[in-house]
Amino acid sequence: MHLSSLFRLCCLSALALATVACAEDPVRPTSAPSGSAALLAKIHAEIGAAACDSAAQCHTIGIGAKSCGGPEAWLAWSDKHTDPKKLQSLVAQHRAAREEENRRSDMVSDCRAIPDPGSSCVPASGGGVCRLNRNPASGV
Repeated sequence: MHLSSLFRLCCLSALALATVACAEDPVRPTSAPSGSAALLAKIHAEIGAAACDSAAQCHTIGIGAKSCGGPEAWLAWSDKHTDPKKLQSLVAQHRAAREEENRRSDMVSDCRAIPDPGSSCVPASGGGVCRLNRNPASGV
């Protein structure tokens, strides 16, 4: 059997199993994200729209964990509606989850430091919104 034929057979089998599984219990709720994905969703929910009246309300926070250290990305947030302690706690939990996922998967990264781009309050309909500044060094 050729490799491409074997691949097609595997894909068709997986598709058939998925179809049967979906047909057996169509009312079953979708499972919620777990691990770092669930924590990242909570972080985004805590930040919300990042509404601001001035740049003084805008901040940045590093999220995730590269395998060789440092954050994977930065998010802009506003202290206008976000509880800083709750956000910091969620970010710490997310970092720990990502570090564990990196350890389990033997993940490697480019080890390139991603500098904090800073944030600004930019005009938007209904007020301002905190956004990351464009950082030429990081492409953000």
